[in-house]
Amino acid sequence: MSGFDSVLVVDWSAASSRAPARPSKDAIWLGFVEAGAPQSPIYCRSRIEAEVAIAGIMEAERAAGRRLLAGFDFPFGYPAGVARRVTGGEDPLDLWDWLAARITDSETGANNRFDVAETLNALWDGPGPFWGKTHADRWPGIPYRKEGVRYDTIAEKRACDLASKAASSCFQLCYHPTVGSQALMGLPMLSRLRRQPGTAVWPFQDWQEADVVLAEIWPGLIEPAVRAALAADPAQIRDAVQVDLLSRALAHLPDARLSAMMSDLPPEVQDEAREEAWILGAGHADLLSDLAHRSAPPPPPAAPGPIAPPPAPPPLRDDCFAMPQGTEWTPVDTALAALRQGLHPIARTAPCPLGAAAGRILASLVTARRASPPHANSAVDGYGFAHGSLPPGDPVMPLAPGRAAAGAPYDGAVPAGQSIRILTGAILPDGVDTVVLEEDTRQSAGQIAFRTGIKPGANARKAGEDTPEGAEVLGPGRVLTPADLALLASVGIGEVPVYQRLRVAILSTGDELIEAGGDAGRGQIFDANRPMLLAQITSWGMEAIDMGRIPDDRAALRAALDEAAGRADVIFTSGGASAGDEDHVSALLGEAGALREWRIALKPGRPLALGLWQKAPIFGLPGNPVAALVCTLIFARPALALLAGAGWSVPQGFDVPAAFSKSKKPGRREYLRARIREGRAEVFPSEGSGRVSSLSWAEGLVELPDGAAQIAPGDPVRYIPFGNFAL
Repeated sequence: MSGFDSVLVVDWSAASSRAPARPSKDAIWLGFVEAGAPQSPIYCRSRIEAEVAIAGIMEAERAAGRRLLAGFDFPFGYPAGVARRVTGGEDPLDLWDWLAARITDSETGANNRFDVAETLNALWDGPGPFWGKTHADRWPGIPYRKEGVRYDTIAEKRACDLASKAASSCFQLCYHPTVGSQALMGLPMLSRLRRQPGTAVWPFQDWQEADVVLAEIWPGLIEPAVRAALAADPAQIRDAVQVDLLSRALAHLPDARLSAMMSDLPPEVQDEAREEAWILGAGHADLLSDLAHRSAPPPPPAAPGPIAPPPAPPPLRDDCFAMPQGTEWTPVDTALAALRQGLHPIARTAPCPLGAAAGRILASLVTARRASPPHANSAVDGYGFAHGSLPPGDPVMPLAPGRAAAGAPYDGAVPAGQSIRILTGAILPDGVDTVVLEEDTRQSAGQIAFRTGIKPGANARKAGEDTPEGAEVLGPGRVLTPADLALLASVGIGEVPVYQRLRVAILSTGDELIEAGGDAGRGQIFDANRPMLLAQITSWGMEAIDMGRIPDDRAALRAALDEAAGRADVIFTSGGASAGDEDHVSALLGEAGALREWRIALKPGRPLALGLWQKAPIFGLPGNPVAALVCTLIFARPALALLAGAGWSVPQGFDVPAAFSKSKKPGRREYLRARIREGRAEVFPSEGSGRVSSLSWAEGLVELPDGAAQIAPGDPVRYIPFGNFAL
């Protein structure tokens, strides 16, 4: 067994800060070819987010019966002798575990890699072997530069680095190009991932029969193909191009050739590879680069035409809500990773006038039509002159006739040694590069005088200093704000390509429900979920379609779902999503063969019923209002953002002291209704999911981890304000 059904390529990062929401370079990118079909590169803002996504892909591929090759672009090992010096043995996987027990990381990117590198350096005599750091005056056990670091007891580079002509050593922690920090932050993740069932590490373990094989890769092997792709479309992000092309190249590699690459290492390096690792494809760069070039997606049109709606996006696959099998209760992070992997934008795009674009989602990259500012201009009211023509001492300069004002530029050039009256925003006339404030001058008899010491270019704005012409202004997925509209207007953009608003149909089910304000009989309750969900969808900038209340009648529900699928892109139901006699949502989805009932380890919440009805995704929410809202915020909110074109959204939480006590059992992640008072998080006294008043009382959620926890007043807890869900 040697062939792989799917290929994942990971471009890793050791950044000490969270990557921006807008896809960017020097972040983490995943290239994925799923069952032979290349997917759009996946952007991850943190290592923690990336690990969750990678673990979800591994689980999903294994559950689907597909064999996965997962490549990572950092060293899997160190030169011979390092593992023995650190762990006492030669097994590189023991070194992985050693690092996993010591490296700490956070969602913000803060980590302790330099502390751990300093601990490693203490195992050797003299400076090094690890060198390079961000602060010259910190971590005294790490040399700031390479000078004086000797590699006499161990090699500086591995055999595979030499064979691949890699530029950097795994001991180099800073300065481009470097992979040392990536290895320190990546190997702990691999230590955890390799423990998934059916996973093996090449070339350290027997990989022939494994479901998932982890391997070291290096995008530099396909550099010619990457350069060609970037030349064809310079707007692309190099990291995204690299993972996309390398995943395509490996997926197109014939099984026999790939098997030979992995099985038949050169005899002279086999011993080193068992300890140092090996770069998959080392020695085969020409072949991989050729495959990458031939499998690359076509470049964009040479000259963009007018904005026009593209063809409708493809429908979601019937298995888009598939979850990994084998666990009765699925962890929240695993469920989120599977949800993210299964969905893609389904909204169409259309041009939109700038004045109507607030709150809309940008569908493609926008570049500046004109520089901002378009001309060099004055930042103040004052007098302009050429700095190089100033006389010695305190200047006294004659005033040239006329003035320059915003909208009324000066016609002509200002002679050297003279000054001119200039107002804020006025274009600097020829012969002017510096402006002195009016308040710093005295004027008399057609002259101005001021103190010496003004710097060249003072109080003058350069052309394009805010935004150069042709610069990338905003990228796809951006939810446009009023400030964005100002930016777009400043560079001459009057119309932008946006995704059409996602249409979400909301319906409630249950004979017990009546409309608020009516006369409730015995056993009847007012429908609280529908007005809550309609308002929530509207606040997210989407079109909420009210489908009303549907009784517990299967035929009536089928008709309502048919109508909703014709009017909306997504359908929300509340109630009827479990497995009882009157839970018709689950029953109808089951009859259609499109039901995915998710048993998520979450409190409050019940199983989510997810599926497709006439190609429209359905979110079957619990009937209790608290559980319905929590499931909407945690699962539906990021999914809807992705479907709408804005990309996957992760709410930002903050560690704050607790103002409560709680003994939490292991097994489920819990979300407590909470608010901040006097700098501490207090929680609602009752955790019942039917307590609607708690939702109005709360201003956010306290998230408790999956495992057991003992919370005492003052202990740090993670608090997520409702505002971070755009609530």
